[in-house]
Amino acid sequence: MYALLVILILLPGYGKLFASNEVKSGYGCLYDTLTKDSTKEAEVRRKLKEVMDKKKSNRKEVAESDTLVNDSAKMAQEEAKRKLKEFSEKRKTAYDRLFADKAFETSESDFITLHKIDKKLYFEMPLEYFGREMVLSSAASETSNSVFADMAHRTMMHVKFKLVDSLVYLQRVNTTTTYDAKEKNIKSAIEANSLDVVVEAFKISAFKPDQTTVVFEVTKFFTEENEYLPLFRGNYSVFNILPKMKYGASVVSSIKTFDDNLTVKVLMPYTVSLTYLMSTYARADVTVVATRSLMLLPEDKMRPRKSDSRVGIFLTDKEHFTQAEDRLVTYSVAHRWRVEPKDVNAYKQGKLVEPKKPIVWYVDTAFPKEWIEPVKKGILRWNKAFEKIGFKNVMQVRDFPKNDTIFDPDNLKYSCVRYLPTSIANAMGPSYVDPTTGEIISASVLVYSNMVQMINNWRFVQTAQIDPLVRNKKMPKKIMDESIEYVVAHEIGHTLGFMHNMAASAAIPVESLRSAEFTKKYGTTPSIMDYARFNYVAQPGDKGVRLTPPDLGVYDEYLVKWNYEYFPTAKSMNEEAVILEKMVDAKAGDPMYRYGRQQVYSRYDPSALEEDLGDDPMKAGEYGIKNLKYILSNLDSWIKDDPDDSHKLSLYQGICNQYYRYIRNVMYNIGGIYLSEVKEGTPGERVVSVPREKQKASMKWVMNEFRNSDWVCDKKLISKFPLGIDMGVMIQKSLALSLHQLYKGVMLSAHVATDPYTVEEFFDDYYNLVFENTINGKPLTEGDKMLQMAAVNMVAETFKDKQSGGLFGVVNAQDAYRPSLEDVLAYGLDESGLTNKFAGELRREECRDMPETIEFGSGYGWQRQISVLAIDNSDIHIYTLGKRIQRLLESKVSTSQGAELMHYEALLFMLERRLKK
Repeated sequence: MYALLVILILLPGYGKLFASNEVKSGYGCLYDTLTKDSTKEAEVRRKLKEVMDKKKSNRKEVAESDTLVNDSAKMAQEEAKRKLKEFSEKRKTAYDRLFADKAFETSESDFITLHKIDKKLYFEMPLEYFGREMVLSSAASETSNSVFADMAHRTMMHVKFKLVDSLVYLQRVNTTTTYDAKEKNIKSAIEANSLDVVVEAFKISAFKPDQTTVVFEVTKFFTEENEYLPLFRGNYSVFNILPKMKYGASVVSSIKTFDDNLTVKVLMPYTVSLTYLMSTYARADVTVVATRSLMLLPEDKMRPRKSDSRVGIFLTDKEHFTQAEDRLVTYSVAHRWRVEPKDVNAYKQGKLVEPKKPIVWYVDTAFPKEWIEPVKKGILRWNKAFEKIGFKNVMQVRDFPKNDTIFDPDNLKYSCVRYLPTSIANAMGPSYVDPTTGEIISASVLVYSNMVQMINNWRFVQTAQIDPLVRNKKMPKKIMDESIEYVVAHEIGHTLGFMHNMAASAAIPVESLRSAEFTKKYGTTPSIMDYARFNYVAQPGDKGVRLTPPDLGVYDEYLVKWNYEYFPTAKSMNEEAVILEKMVDAKAGDPMYRYGRQQVYSRYDPSALEEDLGDDPMKAGEYGIKNLKYILSNLDSWIKDDPDDSHKLSLYQGICNQYYRYIRNVMYNIGGIYLSEVKEGTPGERVVSVPREKQKASMKWVMNEFRNSDWVCDKKLISKFPLGIDMGVMIQKSLALSLHQLYKGVMLSAHVATDPYTVEEFFDDYYNLVFENTINGKPLTEGDKMLQMAAVNMVAETFKDKQSGGLFGVVNAQDAYRPSLEDVLAYGLDESGLTNKFAGELRREECRDMPETIEFGSGYGWQRQISVLAIDNSDIHIYTLGKRIQRLLESKVSTSQGAELMHYEALLFMLERRLKK
């Protein structure tokens, strides 16, 4: 019994039971009884069981009671939590909920804070910036395929944000219309009828609790292709670019925001096609990193400078409403940096002063090390011109900063010279302006790595006759440095607001280009904004002649003076315009200061061409051809270490292109018209037809070169190259096609001439020159046959059925001035390089004419096309020509034999079929 009690005491839980007062009170008497009378064991067991059952029941009740208490406490706690959460949610703002329980990234600034929340992009914009003018830009900063994504193409839009109820409007600012603020009735009318265009509307997501900023989502606008932020140009020269975005696959890759601007980079996948007419030349998957930048424009606006069409400056057009005149006044403002003196009094005294805000250029450290120094020199070269108008250290150069978290070369705020490793052999210099005033706010110079190939080819083909240093596969460092410096300086000129001046080199007499004294002073051209590369006129025996353009020409210094001279006494744009107009008047009639528009689409003026030198293309061509013959005869011996002859092939093609240009430069005289901007009362004429005798002489010169072009076909050299069509034949084919278009230009030229080279006279010369050997009974050359076939094709094409217009339809009268495919290639009219890349395919398409797909600048930037359909009576003259040819062929069929007989019979068959119809 005792043992049983001990066991009970030792069992788990019972020890605690006995240690409590409850145990003492419940078991005390039982314990005493057991010790006194152990014989009553059965009774004790019974009573003990009763006690234990009772206590067990008590413990269960206590446990159930505890559970009820605990459950109630838990329920109360959960209810409290729920009510607290409901209360907190009611207290939490939409701004807080935007970020709650989400992964997000924020780039914060006092301008616009960027949030990337669950792959969505949000702007948080302070209320103070609504209504402020900004510039929104877009560019392809990285690409998987440079053939399709033109990294130079930056879209820019003048915008502002407007808060309307629950929406944020992105508006394109109307800056075209101006008015005299003093005329209040016009002011109110203009404002009522010149609303800013709504580009996009964004829903407001939240206000910050302090009501100082607005948050709205912009994901779709920034990450999808849209008409306002395109990454691809619609066309490149003769090609169309057709991008198809892979929607849903683009992502925001990085966000940065600063004190007055922001940058968003978006990874965007496309499928892109390159097409011409009905043919697709390439299709590829292309991934582009698009850099979208938004920059705040200054509220303190620069005074605009009214442009002058006699000066080659990029510009923005305006329309001015005023009661002072009974018409709408149109004008333009020049693109220019805000260059103002720090010390105006010192500037007035003629001292050199620093600008308030210099033009700072950041040079890409990715450039090959040996390029960096000439790149910097090309930038700083323009300081010489600024010093002549009283400013020093305007152009400044810095390397891309290292370990700088603020600097970003894709940020619109920074002006950078970038290195782009692509197959394009070129450089570009776009600038970005505030369209309200024309102020240039930033710029870029893009130097493509393959520019060195272009330099190598130009220098060899144009100067190897006189400069032994360039007779190598690789240009010496001295030559390469001065060439890179020139290319960069030219592009920097564009970023200063200066357009191409293709008439500059025509101011220099051809013979002066052989003078050491003259070329030392002027180089090859009055302006490096011309495409006057190197001195191809200089002959092997000429000593001390400069072979390169000047550091800066007299016209370049004139441009800087016109665009950047500061006028402290002028109180308005119109007062400045009077001073500037007199400046231009003083140079009127001087060919060194003549501006000739670049002629990309319609090429009327033979004195405003790319890649030409001197005032007489026939004389310059004769010197150039002599040099080419000399260079070609030595090409094989000069170029060493070229085991596959690929470099020789490239140079040979360059020689052929150069020869084509010499002939084409003269051909532009035929039907040519000199065009100049002239103010009434100053020297010069706006429109002057190329003199009759010069047109006749040019016609004879071209035909002579056509017949004597066999020297281009160096059989020994060509045998080392891969299989291909003889370049001489290709040149002849292209020239023959161009020759039979010339009459259309002659019509317009004769129409404006006082002593015209008439269409009748042209066709008479054309007939006598094309059929000269046939008329004189001499054997025909292959060139003769090609020319005669082209003449008959012209007749046949004129009288073919209108419904069967062929690939290009009925030929328009203005086609004479449209550049051919070979012109595009030879004169570099397609800066994208795509025409070069697909030249073979385009030739197989027999593409003779440029379709109307070239982009143009604004205002007076490029020469426009003029329709001459109203004066086109060419059918009569072509019919007469056809009958003359028919009679000649009929007389020759009976006396000819062999290949010549077959040639004449074929021509006669084509003529008779068309002339009968």
